Amino acid sequence: MIVVNIAEAKAKLSEYLEALARGERVIIAKWNRPVAELKAIAAARSEPRPIGGARGAVTVLPSFFDPLPDEWLDAFEGGPPRGAAVRAAERPLPRYAKPRTRKPRRGGR
Repeated sequence: MIVVNIAEAKAKLSEYLEALARGERVIIAKWNRPVAELKAIAAARSEPRPIGGARGAVTVLPSFFDPLPDEWLDAFEGGPPRGAAVRAAERPLPRYAKPRTRKPRRGGR
């Protein structure tokens, strides 16, 4: 691990970037107190990921292919709500107090 002050990091940045490429950690300090850490960026993937890497980890149950209930279909298709949604929609909205407004100041303040 390399610890450097800001002025030294500015003067020798290319050297510290080479040290990062070798796998070292570089800490930048201000008045000998750490404030930042330089990190190397991981190399980009050169080949595509293999297909089927999670095979066997996910199980799709046969019920997945069953038709959806009518309430769900109505909700997706924009039909009228049923059940608890109707009861909630029939309740009156609460009344709120009128918001107070301030009078504008006079006198140039």
